[in-house]
Amino acid sequence: MDLMEYQAKELFARHGVPVTLGRVIEDPADAASAAAELGGRVVVKAQVKTGGRGKAGGVKLAASAEEATARAGEILGMDIKGHTVHRVLLAPAAAIAEEYYFSFLVDRTNREYLCIASTEGGVEIEEVAHSNPDAIAKISIDPATGVDDAKAAEIVAAAGFPAGAEDVVRKLWDVFVAEDATLVEVNPLVKLADGSLEALDGKVTLDDSAAYRHADHASFEDRASADPLEAAAHDKGLNYVKLDGQVGIIGNGAGLVMSTLDVVAYAGEQYGVKPANFLDIGGGASAEVMANGLGIILGDAQVRSVFVNVFGGITACDAVSNGIVQALALLGKQADKPLVVRLDGNNVAEGRRILAQANHPLVTVVDTMDGAAARAAELAAQN
Repeated sequence: MDLMEYQAKELFARHGVPVTLGRVIEDPADAASAAAELGGRVVVKAQVKTGGRGKAGGVKLAASAEEATARAGEILGMDIKGHTVHRVLLAPAAAIAEEYYFSFLVDRTNREYLCIASTEGGVEIEEVAHSNPDAIAKISIDPATGVDDAKAAEIVAAAGFPAGAEDVVRKLWDVFVAEDATLVEVNPLVKLADGSLEALDGKVTLDDSAAYRHADHASFEDRASADPLEAAAHDKGLNYVKLDGQVGIIGNGAGLVMSTLDVVAYAGEQYGVKPANFLDIGGGASAEVMANGLGIILGDAQVRSVFVNVFGGITACDAVSNGIVQALALLGKQADKPLVVRLDGNNVAEGRRILAQANHPLVTVVDTMDGAAARAAELAAQN
């Protein structure tokens, strides 16, 4: 579950991370009083579960209570990457001396945790990685030992952060571990004019599989502000996460889907495209499940092709192929993007025969995962 900024800051505050909570409003009429309460000069920030708010016009400075009302009115109701802004956060304008980037995340490839930090904060970390990769420090963290005083000191030194930042690093680690997060990101982590540090923004992703340990996390759910495709997938019992790409992905099993994301990302570099989603249909590949999955993916306007990558196990490949054929029939005109299908495992020959016999104009069968990823990326670039 992704949290909005104000929710992430609430978690930060619980663990002693220095933040200013500000005020959250849903009506522009409440902006003036909120701004006055916060000192008049405020930043009005759209609260949506996606990045790029600033570039989209969702973050604006207001020099007075009256201006805060106008800025809130401009931002509320905006559409930012498919997310409607239902609320804004008003926060006091800060006297910033320096801006940093900081995050903890799960490194699934190496089966460890990873800290990413940079003295170039306030911009998207991908931009820094492209323009000045040497400004980014990556520090591996052993899950068995975590972040103790020595590790915190190592992180601060590697990142080039000011002395004293170790305390904030340890507290952000507390958030990451105690809340069962898969991502804790602060961008920017700022050094204020008085030399103190503050998390000026926050992004947190909580592990849904650990929700049973955190009854309080239920209060963070916000269906009104959730990505509409993710909400629809949740209603249909699908494990779906929307990404910012053009190649839709369906697979069975989280490990296979993660591997598929990697190969599509690699293949997509040649064509300028990226994975559009994570969608794990689990062990079921019935026509209904496949139709639901394809319907969700094709509902994403950015998707230009779909890669269906299935390993036949308990659900054999022939059942998967029948599900695909029937799903396309159920979807009708909604199925308007090319599908690249890669099958392997139990009864793969029969599965491929079924798709060949169906001879659907949108379906291309490719035997290897790398080849299928390359073809899906190529088709996405062409459409």
